[in-house]
Amino acid sequence: MKLQGRTAIEEALAAVGERLAHAQEPCTIVILGGAALNLLAIVDRPTIDVDVLAQADDTGAIRPPDPLPETLRRAIAAVARDRGLSENWMNTTVADQWRFGLPPGLAERIEWRRYGALRVGIVARRDLICFKLYASSDQPGPDSVHVRDLLALKPNAEDLEWSAAWVRAQDSSTGFHAVVAKVVAYVQDALL
Repeated sequence: MKLQGRTAIEEALAAVGERLAHAQEPCTIVILGGAALNLLAIVDRPTIDVDVLAQADDTGAIRPPDPLPETLRRAIAAVARDRGLSENWMNTTVADQWRFGLPPGLAERIEWRRYGALRVGIVARRDLICFKLYASSDQPGPDSVHVRDLLALKPNAEDLEWSAAWVRAQDSSTGFHAVVAKVVAYVQDALL
C-alpha cells in the first residue's frame, strides 16, 4: 500500500516517533525522494516509501544509515503492520549513494523536523534536484515520476548546471553524459 501524500507520510512518521518515545530511544534520520518532496509541499502525491539516506547525531553530522537502530527497525515494522504498509515502507536502499558521494554541502542544507522521538532531516531543494536529475537519467522521458518531480522542483539554469555537474561525476561514460544533457534540455524547455 502507498503512502497517500503528505498527511499519510506525516502520520506514519509520527507513529514511528511515538513508538520510539515509548521505548525512550530517540532516532535521527535524513530522507529524500518522494516523501521529502511531499513534506516540503513541492508535490502532493502517493509514494511507496520513505527513502532514508543517512542517520545523524544531535549536531546534524550525518553518516550512512546502515544498519538502522534495532528500536527504529521494530517501530518501522510495527507501523507497517498497523497501517497496512509494505514492510519496506521506510528503507535505506538509496544509501548506496554514499559509495559514489553526496552533493557538496548537503549536510548544511538539511531542514529538520520532529515527529515525537523521531527527528527527520529533509534533504534541501537543491540536493533533491541533484538526486532527481540523477534518477531521471536512468528513467528519462515525460512519463517518468522522476522527471515530473524534477519539473515540480522548478530548477533554474544555475540549479541545473550545478546539479548536472554533480550527476556527471557519478558516471564518466559518454552515453550517460548524453542522457543527462537530454534530460536537462527537456526540463529547461518544459519550464519556459
